[in-house]
Amino acid sequence: MSARIFLDKRAIILYYYTRQTRDEAQLADEKMKLTTRSEYCILGLIHLARQKNKNFVKIEEICTQHDIPRKYLEQLFLILKQNHYLKTRRGAEGGYTLAKPAAEITVAEIVRLMDGALAPTESASRYFFSHTPLEKEKKLMKVFKQIRDYIAQRLETLTLADLV
Repeated sequence: MSARIFLDKRAIILYYYTRQTRDEAQLADEKMKLTTRSEYCILGLIHLARQKNKNFVKIEEICTQHDIPRKYLEQLFLILKQNHYLKTRRGAEGGYTLAKPAAEITVAEIVRLMDGALAPTESASRYFFSHTPLEKEKKLMKVFKQIRDYIAQRLETLTLADLV
């Protein structure tokens, strides 16, 4: 199984695929679709990680550079602050900064915080498992679990520092 990650201004897309039987390959040749919650958080965190010489960054700077609605990013950054990924400061010299080193923040942590499971279906998830009708299809579940394992392994080792 292999994957490609594409980052651009408005989207983070992870393409993954397997080389199995023709039917399984067709099922697995899908793209992982992140919500804007994850996309905007990851883009904002990467922006902050790149600001090595700046202590705090204004949210307007992040929103302008990445074309993200300010109010939405403020809500997302509040969640990141509550989960100890960001620190804030008020005032003229205020803004946002990372609460821990970029090398200690994985993409998987952020995606799970914002979107939940990394698995393509909840019945294939380790951390957000719930029963679905797909469970009855054992071969399909095997492919989904392989996809889940690959995505989890890749995103759990991918840190913000790797993306800077």
